[in-house]
Parts: sequence; C-alpha cells; structure tokens
Amino acid sequence: MHVGMRIPGRMSKEMGLDGVVSWASENGLGSVDVAEAGTGVRKLFVDSGIVIGTVDFGIGGGLLSKDGGIRRKAVTAAKKRIRETAKYGSGVIFFCVEPGDRTQTRAESLELFKKSYPAVVSYAEEQKVHLAIEPYPGGGPTYPNLGCTPETLRAIFEIVPSPNLGICFDPSHFIRIGVDYQRLLIEFGDRVRHVHAKDTELLSDGLYEFGTLGQSFGRRYGHGEGWWRYCIPGWGTADWRWIIARLEELGYDGPLAIELEDDRFMETPDLNKEGILAAKTYLEGILR
Repeated sequence: MHVGMRIPGRMSKEMGLDGVVSWASENGLGSVDVAEAGTGVRKLFVDSGIVIGTVDFGIGGGLLSKDGGIRRKAVTAAKKRIRETAKYGSGVIFFCVEPGDRTQTRAESLELFKKSYPAVVSYAEEQKVHLAIEPYPGGGPTYPNLGCTPETLRAIFEIVPSPNLGICFDPSHFIRIGVDYQRLLIEFGDRVRHVHAKDTELLSDGLYEFGTLGQSFGRRYGHGEGWWRYCIPGWGTADWRWIIARLEELGYDGPLAIELEDDRFMETPDLNKEGILAAKTYLEGILR
C-alpha cells in the first residue's frame, strides 16, 4: 500500500499532467490517477518512476440510458477505454454508476444496468481490467447513482458477480449519507480495487441550522451541504487507523489516492499542494 493522489482542478489547469506527475514524483507520492491513458501518458509515468493509479471511464451516463442506441454507443466507448487501460494504464478503471438523466430512479437505473453492464464487465475480464465503483451518490435532491449504499451494491453484484467489478472505497461518501463505512468495508472488503483517501467532517452547528436538507440560501462550502463538508484525512470522522489495518488484513496493496475536495485547500495550486502533502504526512504516519 502507498499514498497516491487524484489531480485537483487547479493543479490540472495550471500545471498540466506533466507538471503534476513531476511534482508528485519529487514529493514521494507513489501514483497519480489520470483521466485517460495512452502511449505518451505511459512514458511520462515510466520516466517519472511512479505508477498510474486509476484511469477514469470518461463515458458519462450513457450505459444507463433508456435509449438503446445511446446504450450501445456507450458500451462501445467503454470497451475502447478498457482496451486502452489494459495496454497503457494500471488495469483499474474508476467510475460512477450514474444515469445521464438525473431524474431517473435508482430502480429504473438498475433495470438498465442489467442490459449494458454484463457485456462491459465480461469484456473487462477478457482484458484483465478491473472496474472500481465510486460511491458518490450524485447530486441532490435525487441522488441518482447506484453503488453508494449496501442495498445497491448487493443488487449490482448479484447481477454481475465477476471479481473484475469492484469498488473504490471512499469513506467520505458513506459518512455523509449515514452509511456505516466500517461495516461496509467488512462486507465488501473483497471487492476493494482502489481507495480514495478523503474524509467528511460532520458539523453540529450546521446540522442544527439546516438539518440534513442542506442550506436554502447561499452555500457554506463548495464541497458540502452546510451540515457536512469533505476534508482531508485526519480532519473528519473516519478512523484511518482502523481503515488501513482492515485493508492490510484484506490484502489490499494498491494506492490510498488522496482526493482533495477540502475547501481549505482548493483556491490555488499552492494550497492544493499543501493539502495533499498534509494528507500524505498523516497517512504515512499510519502506514507500516
């Protein structure tokens, strides 16, 4: 297990992939998650001495479209990204099980999941690529994504039991929606294919003021709903000593990819760097 990172927006915009990978290597990060992989990206990582964490799916919500033509195009795009990842990437694709139509119910999306995902995962098996479901629930008020609760994860794995379909364990999302992240890791630990090192701070004053409905006027945090906010590990609710110990027991040996969505560190590339390095120091104080 090692500490890696996803690329925050400010760093991506102002430093580019070359600059970010060079900085990550110089500062002892073991991997960087990328939007896509190709010959040039692979060479960049080889030259820098670090590895690709995950490759984004990057195909949007077409796989859960009610339009059969859109679903077929999305399956073709998914297979292309799987081939590219097998050839140039780490062998792990990160994605959300999200519908293009955010008003679509989760029950409707599950029926469409049955139509498109089995073929995609079967192809991933052939290419020896793993797909890791991000538990982001999607935006309010509908929170339409699958894979962010035990209920929907069980349904997904009943439809597609392949070990090539797994999860990106990110406790921050489970905490904010009230799911016991520890119990979930025990139940689905054999499905962990990637880990996002991100936390959630629960704010009692915000809970009093807004309840779990969130703010009606304005926005307290860019990454939060007034009564919670995303933060770097060590500032939130998650017990990272417990998480890392359980991951070790499960045999997970991949990245703890710092996903920086902490408003205290978002405004500039220098703040992005400060937040990532603070999270790295905290996590490495736990890792053996």
